[in-house]
Amino acid sequence: MFRLGCRKGPGHATPLEAMNKGPREELIYVPCITPQGQHDYLATVDLNRQQVIHRLVMPHVNDELHHSGWNSCSSCHGDCSKKRDKLILPAIGSSRIYIVDISNQRTPRLHETVEPEEMSALNVSTPHTSHCLASGEIMISTLGDKDRENRGTFVLLDGKTFKLKGTWPADNLSVPFNYDFWYQPYYNVMISTEWGSPRAFGRGLNLDDLAAGRYGTHLNIWDWTSRRLMQRIDLGAEGVMPLEIRFLHDPKQAQGFVGCALNAAVYRFYLEPSGNWAAEKVITIPPKKVEGWILEDMPGVMTDILISLDDRFLYFSNWVHGDVRQYDISDPRRPRLVGQIFLGGSILDDGKVKVVRDQELTKQPSPVYIKGRRIEGAPQMLQMSLDGKRLYVTDSLFSPWDKQFYPSMVRRGTMMLQIDVDTERGGLTLNKDFLVDFHDEPNGPVLAHEMRYPGGDCTSDIWLAPEATKGSSL
Repeated sequence: MFRLGCRKGPGHATPLEAMNKGPREELIYVPCITPQGQHDYLATVDLNRQQVIHRLVMPHVNDELHHSGWNSCSSCHGDCSKKRDKLILPAIGSSRIYIVDISNQRTPRLHETVEPEEMSALNVSTPHTSHCLASGEIMISTLGDKDRENRGTFVLLDGKTFKLKGTWPADNLSVPFNYDFWYQPYYNVMISTEWGSPRAFGRGLNLDDLAAGRYGTHLNIWDWTSRRLMQRIDLGAEGVMPLEIRFLHDPKQAQGFVGCALNAAVYRFYLEPSGNWAAEKVITIPPKKVEGWILEDMPGVMTDILISLDDRFLYFSNWVHGDVRQYDISDPRRPRLVGQIFLGGSILDDGKVKVVRDQELTKQPSPVYIKGRRIEGAPQMLQMSLDGKRLYVTDSLFSPWDKQFYPSMVRRGTMMLQIDVDTERGGLTLNKDFLVDFHDEPNGPVLAHEMRYPGGDCTSDIWLAPEATKGSSL
C-alpha cells in the first residue's frame, strides 16, 4: 500500500533528487558470461579499488546472463514497507530467472530461481528486461514461446515470494517480437520494443534472417491499466531492431527516445493531442563505405542508450563503428551532438577494414590503450553516475554476436572503462587511470555485460508522478 508522507522507501523522490543528493557510486554489479557456455556469474566490482571483489557463480551452465533489474525501485519510494534488496537476473540463454539477495551488498547470494519449466508452462522463454512495479510486483519482458520461436509478451513475479504469477497482457495477448519496455502510469501507457526471433539472433546476425523478417521494426503501445495493445508504430527499414527505450525521467513528460540498432537511428516518440502516440527520427548515424568487411556499407549498430537524470543529455554506443556519443536534448526534437569518443571498433587504422568513404570522419581512428592494454571490441553497455559526471562502459553485446564481430575480444576478455563527462558544455574524455579488466579472471577471460548500482541508476529506476493519472490538459 502506498503511504503518503513516507520518505523511507527505496530510491529517491524525484530524478533531480537522485542526481543532486544521491551518493557517489562505490559498488557495481556486472553479469559475466563465460564464452564457452560454462557457469556465468555475477561480479561485484569495487569501483574505488577497480577490481572484482566477489563472484556469485550460477549453478547451471549456458545461462547467458544478460540484463537485470530490481525488486523495488523509485516507483516504490513512498512505500516504507519496500526495500531494494533483491536483484532480478534473467538468463536469456536458459530462460531461468535468478533472484539474488544483496542484503550484504559486497557478497550477494542466490535467493531463488525460476526454472525454465515454469516459464514453458506459460508458453514463454528468453526473459530480458526486468522492471519493478509500484504494486510490488516485478515485470519481465519475454522474447519467445516455449520453443524459442518469436512471441512477445511479459510475465509477472510476486514481489515477496518471487513465484511466477502469470503473463501480464490481458487475454493472453502477445506481439510478434519483444525486447525492452518502459511504463508511464501518468499517461496510462507502457511502450515495448522489438529485437527478433530468439532462434534467429541466437545464431548470430544473419542477413538471410533480416531479409526473412525475423527482426522487428515496431514500437508497441499498451494501455497500462487494461493491459491491452492500443497501437503499433512501424518504424520501417530504418528502424530495424528498436532496442533500448527510455522515457524522459520526468514522469510528466509524454516523450522519450528509442535506439534502433541495425541502421543506428534514434527516434523520438511522443503523445499527440489526439491521444495517439507517434515517432519521428531525430538522429541518424550514416554508414561508412568500406572494403574488407561483410558488407560494403558498414552501419553503426547502435546498441545501448541512456538519458541523464536531468533529461539534458542522451548517450548511446555504436558497437560496430566503435564510438560513444553525447547529445544535448534540451530541445528533444533537435538533439545536438556535443561529445564523441572512439574506444575500439571495426574501423581502426591498423585493422583489415579500409574506409573508402566516410560522411563524418576525415581519417580512421587509431587503437586506444589503457594502462598498457589495448581495448579490443567496442563500447556497448552504458551506465551513468547519478550526478551525470561519469559514464561506465563495457564491451560485450551477446556472446554469439561477440564471437562473430569481435573474436579477439572474446579470446582476451572484456573491460570496464570510465568516461569523464563535461556536464556544462558537453564532452567525453577517457579516464586513463580507471580500468577493470576481465582478462585475468580465475577461470579465464569473460564477457562483462550490463551494470547496476545497489542504490539504483539511470536505466532501472522509473519515477511516478504524485497524481496517479494525467488530467485533461497536455
